[in-house]
Amino acid sequence: MERYLIMKDGTVYTGKAIGASGTVTGEAVFTTAMCGYLLTLSDPSYYGQIVMQTFPLIGNYGAIESDAESDKPYLFGYIVRELCDTGSNYRKECELDEYLKKHNVVGIAGVDTRAITRKIRNMGVMSCMITDSVKDLPQKVAALKKYKVKSAVEQTSCNEPLELNPIDETHKYRVVLYDFGAKKNIERMLIKYGCSVIRVPYDTTAEQVLSYAPDGVMLSNGGGDPADNVGVIEELKKLNEKKLPTFGICLGHQLLALSYGAKTVKLKYGHRGGNQPVKDVVTGKTYITSQNHGYAVKADSLAPNVGSVRFINANDKTVEGIDYTCAPAFSVQFHPEACGGPKDTELLFVRFVQLMEDNRHA
Repeated sequence: MERYLIMKDGTVYTGKAIGASGTVTGEAVFTTAMCGYLLTLSDPSYYGQIVMQTFPLIGNYGAIESDAESDKPYLFGYIVRELCDTGSNYRKECELDEYLKKHNVVGIAGVDTRAITRKIRNMGVMSCMITDSVKDLPQKVAALKKYKVKSAVEQTSCNEPLELNPIDETHKYRVVLYDFGAKKNIERMLIKYGCSVIRVPYDTTAEQVLSYAPDGVMLSNGGGDPADNVGVIEELKKLNEKKLPTFGICLGHQLLALSYGAKTVKLKYGHRGGNQPVKDVVTGKTYITSQNHGYAVKADSLAPNVGSVRFINANDKTVEGIDYTCAPAFSVQFHPEACGGPKDTELLFVRFVQLMEDNRHA
């Protein structure tokens, strides 16, 4: 069945229907990841967005739900050049199209993803619509011009605190994980490196966090405009005063910077994929990282007595990480827990654990 992709500028692409039926509107973004499409589909950071894969063939190993980063997809739509309907993998649970239908993800295949990518790179991120009809096109385009991603954190966070694993001989550091739309692999990595994890909702107060007597606080990834989370930022300011070891990833990185008085800006088309080069300005090393974000911290907005930029994007020089000198805290824009993607920066979890150990003996 024919299906249409309508862009905010009025461009219409004709393809074929995949996934669920219906019409969806979202922010059109692209990811350059060459593997791990199921992890892309299940990353809560994509809430409110219609995600396009630049890699041409998607679905070649089917769907394996046990590998997902969340209980369900949070993206609003899916765009691919070609969808494989005969995935080959001994762990395959179903075909990708069946997975999309099961989770009510509306998609389109058979469109020129290279042309759409060029459009987004040239014009910037724009809203779009996947629909089975181009009837009333002017009205649809007018609606697209008003679209904005809203309430991403509220819609993807957990609803109540959950202790994931108890304190024991091998998990001796108690960590409160703020869930702003957290990928499951963050909690897996914390547990792997000796932490007892309590995952809490986005609106947990500083007082509630402190009641757990944590050794450290982890701020997760998530979607939407970081500056919209005014309440979260105010609670983080209170926690900052306690000088707890803190590690922020992606949205958590941005929120921590905002709580220390920095500013964030929206990028033209963001960084999404598993091949983003990041330079450590202290060691001079460059890492290939997995990323998924549309905002960045403004380098010149961070007070010198608060912290300093530790990582920069090797392509556009945007901020990719901050070391705080006023507290035992650091944060990164990329994903050190990446799956799929490069794992070179997993060592940052070791750094976080060492911060907690040092703080115990301070």
